[in-house]
Amino acid sequence: MIRNFFRHLANSFKNLFRNGWMSFAAISMVAVTLTLVGIFAAGLLNIERIASGIENNIQVNVYLDPSSQDNSETTTDPAGQTIANSSYHAIFNQIKALDGVDSLVFSSKDEQLAQLQKTMGDDWKLFSDDSNPLSDAYIVKTKEPKDVKKVAKAIQKIEGVDSVEYGGTDSDNIMAIASKVRLWGLVATGILVLVAIFLISNTIRMTIFSRSRDIEIMRLVGAKNSYIRGPFFYEGAWVGLIGSILPSAVIYFGYHWVYDNYNPSLLTEGLSLYDITIFLPVIIGAIVIIGIVIGSLGAILSMRRFLKI
Repeated sequence: MIRNFFRHLANSFKNLFRNGWMSFAAISMVAVTLTLVGIFAAGLLNIERIASGIENNIQVNVYLDPSSQDNSETTTDPAGQTIANSSYHAIFNQIKALDGVDSLVFSSKDEQLAQLQKTMGDDWKLFSDDSNPLSDAYIVKTKEPKDVKKVAKAIQKIEGVDSVEYGGTDSDNIMAIASKVRLWGLVATGILVLVAIFLISNTIRMTIFSRSRDIEIMRLVGAKNSYIRGPFFYEGAWVGLIGSILPSAVIYFGYHWVYDNYNPSLLTEGLSLYDITIFLPVIIGAIVIIGIVIGSLGAILSMRRFLKI
């Protein structure tokens, strides 16, 4: 059995060179098809990741009344004495108790002004201390993106809340687009993989048909079906393996270029592409496996008509 394995493996490799043009055509078809599948899959997976990141970055900004002291543990009485603030975290606790709320962080108006001055330039440096027009706020994160709208409406009803912002229609549109990307991307990927299987299998079938005479001769001299099938099975696997080299290289260098040029800017927005060290081994491994499986199965299925008694 082991002897037959190495014999079939050696013969399959020799047959690649004996049938040079047909082998070249099959390998070329595998390479082109897997390149398209790899590029499409890599792009789709990262688009879906960015869409999910945008969804997860949607937050509810809760702006408090200008007179609110919800985050102050102490306050001053009419006589100017420092006393405990009886309404400390009254709004905070009500928001925290809402269904769907995951976390909330206090952001003072001074912190917001400092951030605006840093990002917007000198125009906002006119405002400081008592002239600060901003309000204290709570930044609310929900457990699921779909909870944002529900939580925002509930917070708006809490006494002491001046206004609530979560992106409104824009946020709803983002979540709808993300959902469509997942659905149609999955459908498109499935269709493209089926097309790849069809194209590669038919190309390999053509190489088998061109050697039907060799198969008939082996049958006439009494060779078993398993013996006839062996070299063609491994030859199909070789075609798939060699054909996956170019797509793997394209994905490797192409993704490195995209990652190095675009991921830094995405990080500033709290988004990112899939990490190279994890993503590339997975997608390249998938491309190689798909090539080998489709190549070997395509060869076996193509031989069925020649091995029927």
